[in-house]
Amino acid sequence: MNLSMEIAKKGKLLHSITYLDVRIVDLEGNILFQKSQIQTPSLLQPFANNDSTMNETFMKGDKDQYFHYINRIGLEYLAAGIWNKDQYRGFIALGPFLSSIPSNELISDLISKHKFPVSERKQLQDYYQSLSIIGSNKSTYLGDLLVNMCHHSYIDGILVNTQVRKSAEKVKEGLYEEDKNLIEERYKAEKKLMRAIEKGDMEEIGKLSKEVKGMLDFSDRIPESPFRSAKNLLFVLNTLCRISAEKGGLQPITVHHVSEKFAILIERAPNLPYLKLLASDMINEYCGLVQKYTTRDFSMLVRKAVDYIHLNLEKTLTVKEIATAIHVHPSHLSRKFKQDTGLTIIDYVNQKRIEEAKLHLQAGSATITDIALIVGYNDLNYFTRVFKKLTGQTPSQYMKNEKTEGRFSCFE
Repeated sequence: MNLSMEIAKKGKLLHSITYLDVRIVDLEGNILFQKSQIQTPSLLQPFANNDSTMNETFMKGDKDQYFHYINRIGLEYLAAGIWNKDQYRGFIALGPFLSSIPSNELISDLISKHKFPVSERKQLQDYYQSLSIIGSNKSTYLGDLLVNMCHHSYIDGILVNTQVRKSAEKVKEGLYEEDKNLIEERYKAEKKLMRAIEKGDMEEIGKLSKEVKGMLDFSDRIPESPFRSAKNLLFVLNTLCRISAEKGGLQPITVHHVSEKFAILIERAPNLPYLKLLASDMINEYCGLVQKYTTRDFSMLVRKAVDYIHLNLEKTLTVKEIATAIHVHPSHLSRKFKQDTGLTIIDYVNQKRIEEAKLHLQAGSATITDIALIVGYNDLNYFTRVFKKLTGQTPSQYMKNEKTEGRFSCFE
């Protein structure tokens, strides 16, 4: 087996076993194999790889060493050197992953330290939430696996004594054994679920819990692989939730990030109990986002304005600039915006900026002056006045109270 073929087979094997991204790099820094499940957001890509440093490290180290390293944006990797006898050939890296559940504080730290736009918070949250969480024990096992993979040639296994699979007719018969009434009930539950998500009705979601549980009980669709069957069903559920959320007026960019996050979490799921919990989380998150951020009742003009505001929250946002960006007269936009939302454009912008500022104050990793600049205020005094008007507290009082209460350690 030639080297390139062996490298590809090792990479595919590692990816299928670990559900982690795999990258194999040679001594010159050329990527020989790469398999990824999610694209790294563009603003994180400059921080992602450190191939030249890794090559230098492995050349100086022992052949049986592997490294667990964390880059500047908190992404973790496992890597081991590839050796042919005593000659170093490159390395294999697994990751990114995380060793603990990502928090609001982590995202706020990234935004403040690296000057990321606050409008990218949701994308960053969804990306970090989609990463696998790997504890120290599993990390050790993966490191041992990497070292052994890098020191031995790939050998193709030979399957023997396979059992004859069910005939197509038997499988077909099994699929039609389900009671017709049960199937109809499942599809009724599906429609109720979609309507509840579309309306952002969390109370109705709670009432539908038993019906949803029955709707998700399709493990018998692929009797030989209930785990694969459950994953397929959750992919369908993710699509249904996405469609419902779009109909419910959730912003397309938000729907895209959430849908992509859950698709990755489904594929990386380690077992059936995890998938059951994930199904519940997915339904609740889509419904909660529609409830909180829907623009369903807004006109198309106001939806465009809201989208523009959310994507440019850290920039200067005047009525005139927003109107110019979406090609409408400022006066007409102001009237229509107040009519649809009950708020002036400036009040809406301030509301969203203060929501973002509260997250940074909860993290406590940036000064109040820096936070004001991060969320789009160049005047600290004005920021303080707006913050107190909307929250009843100054930023410093809010930060002090949050530290005392010790809240908001995880994503809401």
